[in-house]
Amino acid sequence: MDVKLAQCFIAVDDHDKALAFYRDVLGLEVRNDVGFEGMRWVTVGSPLQPDVEIVLEPPGMNPDASPADRQAMAELLAKGMLRGVIFSTADCDALFERVQASGADLVQEPMDQPYGVRDCAFRDPAGNLLRFTQRRA
Repeated sequence: MDVKLAQCFIAVDDHDKALAFYRDVLGLEVRNDVGFEGMRWVTVGSPLQPDVEIVLEPPGMNPDASPADRQAMAELLAKGMLRGVIFSTADCDALFERVQASGADLVQEPMDQPYGVRDCAFRDPAGNLLRFTQRRA
């Protein structure tokens, strides 16, 4: 079977703040930023992975979600309780310095993990946990 990841979703509460972080701090390229039926469709991706996009989407955008569900998702996002994302990098320490200089919320400084990676962690402007891993030689 020929199955590949095409898109994944990260919940954001402010597209402009999210773009400033994912584009300007992490260096991801903006693939789409268009209005659609009163909403905004924003995707970013790594230049190294042209066929994979990250959709930056407000919480609870599922059309079947009730107002209560949307409110619950917004509250979980505000608490940083939604699932995180793990990025890989060739230089964890350099990436750490760049992200820290942006003022992002630090969760973990770079450290060697027993499972063969060096990693660090931050929260994006919406509170999502982001890990950055580098395979150790």
